[in-house]
Amino acid sequence: MAGGVGMDGGSGKIYPGKLTLFVLLTSIVAATGGLIFGYDIGISGGVTSMDSFLLKFFRGVYKQRRDSANLYCQFDSQLLTTFTSSLYIAGLIATFFASGITRVYGRKISMVIGGFSFLIGSALNGGALNIEMLIVGRIMLGVGVGFANQAVPVYLSEMAPARLRGGLNIGFQMFTTIGILAANLINYGTDKIRGGWGWRVSLALAAVPAGMMTIGAFGLPDTPNSLIERGHMDKGRAMLERIRGTGDVDAEYHDMVEANEISKTVKHPFRNILQRRYRPQLVMAIAIPLFQQFTGINAIMFYAPVLFKTIGFGNDASLMSAVITGVVNVVATAVSIVTVDRYGRRFLFIEGGIQMAISQVVMAILLGVKLGTSGEGEMSKAAFAWSWGPLGWLVPSEIFPLEIRSAAQSITVSMNLLFTFVIAQAFLAMLCHFKFAIFLFFALWVLIMTLFVYFFPPETKHVPIEEMTTVWSQHWFWTRFVPAPNPADHKDSHHINTTGTGIASNII
Repeated sequence: MAGGVGMDGGSGKIYPGKLTLFVLLTSIVAATGGLIFGYDIGISGGVTSMDSFLLKFFRGVYKQRRDSANLYCQFDSQLLTTFTSSLYIAGLIATFFASGITRVYGRKISMVIGGFSFLIGSALNGGALNIEMLIVGRIMLGVGVGFANQAVPVYLSEMAPARLRGGLNIGFQMFTTIGILAANLINYGTDKIRGGWGWRVSLALAAVPAGMMTIGAFGLPDTPNSLIERGHMDKGRAMLERIRGTGDVDAEYHDMVEANEISKTVKHPFRNILQRRYRPQLVMAIAIPLFQQFTGINAIMFYAPVLFKTIGFGNDASLMSAVITGVVNVVATAVSIVTVDRYGRRFLFIEGGIQMAISQVVMAILLGVKLGTSGEGEMSKAAFAWSWGPLGWLVPSEIFPLEIRSAAQSITVSMNLLFTFVIAQAFLAMLCHFKFAIFLFFALWVLIMTLFVYFFPPETKHVPIEEMTTVWSQHWFWTRFVPAPNPADHKDSHHINTTGTGIASNII
């Protein structure tokens, strides 16, 4: 095949090209979509711990917190958790609409729609006069999150060179953690505003990350994969040459066109993903977001100030503890960006899982013995932020073939938002009833997911996105579902050692 394609020490093809400034800048702009997701995660827990917000919308919770002797149950309210979790049901529904739009009109249009929806939601929340207006605002925020989370991870995976895809894709998670940290800092400041309207500032400032993403998305180019998928072959090749910084793109372009020809045979992506040959991708699209949420980390991040208040911190101390958590999150995500393309996805999944399981058990012991007043419950945040946090978005976005990519990403996002809703809605009630054992519950799930990663997901570092089918056909378990590619159709392919078991795989 023309164009010259190298080999990467048994890990995957190396196409000619480099990381261009153009790709770096567009990836940064696209990754700002993570800001809206992170800002919401951080802001909701902060405002629900503010007395002025509770007095305005949740007087029953305010009275319950003031009068209850049971610290574990002070914030136990289904109405309060509905404020947080309603966003995720809206996002779940929105992502299925985003799938079709992303496939037919391109990735960037979904980012624009997501940004506009988030702008509307922030205005409604900042000016909310009653609980109904507050919930409608949260629903609009959810639509924004659904569209952004559908488009951004796929956009980043398609633009990035294979050998650097992990680090660039984790930019989405980096901006998510920056959004969480920014929200925590803003909550700490607005809580000190006299007059009891600081929560309005916190909620309305969601317009800032939404505006950044919306304006940035207008200036983004579409990915070569999307252009080719929509029939713009010449534009797709020109964009590929531009993002790779070379005209020597024959091999990569050929693989994209070949993937597009296969995708044209698929008329109903959601129906096709149920076929046997897509079984591994379907399992990962459901299992990875399920496990990511059942680490318990997002529930803890949602309700961090509430949780710190529960275990005895004052208002300032609880909000500042959430800020410290946010800083740890950002630093640990930076570690993941640096290491994910060197050590691989499986290594970080497994190492982070082991560390989180140990930390959850220790937190349960500390909370049970001392009710957590020592503040020791910070230990598992870093492990999540360099493993299940970023990889929960990276791995699904890079494993789907083009013909089912939009549909499969919708399933991933919808499952993530569904399980986020379940955990967000149930967490405060679980804290009330499980008490310190809630962390043992999450620790058990972390052990299960770590074993799952050990045996089933193959290593995908450095593997070109349109060649990903090969890793499944060579995996010890999934090979029974995915037939090996025809050697005649893949003359430049080579063996990719991604068997996925601890005995036979090359993790690092």
